[in-house]
Amino acid sequence: MIITKTPFRMSFFGGGTDMEDYFREHKGAVLSTTFDKYCYVAVRHLPDFFDYKTELVYSQIERVNSVDEIQHPTIRNAMKMLDIDRIRLDCEFDLPPRSGLGTSSAIAVGMLNAFHALKGEPVDKRRLADEAIFLERSLCGETGGWQDQIAAAFGGFNRIDFEEGSYRVSPVALPPENRMELNRNLLLFFTGFSRNSSEIQKLNRVADKKNYSTLKQMYELVDEAEKILVKKAGDMNEFGRLLDLTWEMKKKTGKAISTGSIELLYEKGKAAGALGGKLLGAGSGGFLLFYTPPDRQENVKRALEDLRYIPFEFEEEGAGIVYHAPERAQVG
Repeated sequence: MIITKTPFRMSFFGGGTDMEDYFREHKGAVLSTTFDKYCYVAVRHLPDFFDYKTELVYSQIERVNSVDEIQHPTIRNAMKMLDIDRIRLDCEFDLPPRSGLGTSSAIAVGMLNAFHALKGEPVDKRRLADEAIFLERSLCGETGGWQDQIAAAFGGFNRIDFEEGSYRVSPVALPPENRMELNRNLLLFFTGFSRNSSEIQKLNRVADKKNYSTLKQMYELVDEAEKILVKKAGDMNEFGRLLDLTWEMKKKTGKAISTGSIELLYEKGKAAGALGGKLLGAGSGGFLLFYTPPDRQENVKRALEDLRYIPFEFEEEGAGIVYHAPERAQVG
């Protein structure tokens, strides 16, 4: 049996510039981190005495005799891609899927990691990211950018640059005190809404040419935010104010980015003392992130007491295998 552990991500700046249609013509970049909430994928060979060949457990249960019968497109295409058959696969999550934290890409990365391990094949983080991008964007035809797969595979606090069909991952060298202050000042809340990121991306059409000037401005904010993070004894509150600015820009790129309910919640957070924040992910629902100085955090939590507050810590490991017990496939 193989069990993989893949982190979720939170994207701060540059989201939308990681869309291939955009960065093939213009430079793109995102500033993001992974944190200590995970997708777990367990895979093992299925003994041949069952009356089905493959069993899948995620939000539903599938038992099939052919890979072509699998309803879940990511699982089906991943199994075909790596020539996997006769398995039992189980997906579990620390937080709800389809909620703006890159969960679908965490599934893809974690599953590919497990399949390679089941076959006894070594795989590095770059290959995992590349294969997950190909799986989701090409084989499954899902609309979206590249940052989620890369963040899930590599882990850590990174600047990811995109240009001419490729990417570069550069860890951000935060001084320890800045890292601690940022983590302490970020509050994460679940709005209770969930949605399909690919469908929201189709509605928003963020990478349309009409949004290029806004996306260029959002790209430039990546540089500003990174300078704040790496400066010793700097004003970390400026990071929060930049989050507010990038959120205002993001809303201009698509009609389904925000909703009346989300806007009301966001304004409540700011009125209670948050300096800035944003909705994580493609839009319309999921998780709200606020940058809030410690002396105002209880006010913000009270103002948003109807929402579930999610404590978290940044993580550095990225995709990994937490259990590996090789076994021989039992095929009749």
